[in-house]
Amino acid sequence: MAKSQFNIGDEVAITATVRRRVTEDRVSVSIPTYNQPHSIIERAKVIKGQPIELVGDVTRVDENQVTVNLGVPVTVNAGTLRLVTRYVPPKRKNPLIDKAT
Repeated sequence: MAKSQFNIGDEVAITATVRRRVTEDRVSVSIPTYNQPHSIIERAKVIKGQPIELVGDVTRVDENQVTVNLGVPVTVNAGTLRLVTRYVPPKRKNPLIDKAT
C-alpha cells in the first residue's frame, strides 16, 4: 500500500480537454481517468481539443484514487493531479485548556 502524496484539504489541479460547447456559457470537458461526462461554466472563447485547468480541493484519499471537489466530487487517479498548494491547519493563539487556579 503506497502512501499518496496528497492529503485532505490540499488544492490540486487537473488538466482536462475541451470536448465541445454545450450552451453559450457551458463547455463539456474530458477529465483523464474519470469515465463520466462533465461540464463546466466557461464564458471565454475555447476551442475543441484545448487543454483547460480545473482547480479544486481534495476531499478523500484512497490508495491511488483521489476525490476532488470541482463543484461536484470527481474521483481520479493520483497520477493525473498536480499539487497547487498544501493545506496548512490554522495555528491556535490560545491553548485549549485553561490555566490551573
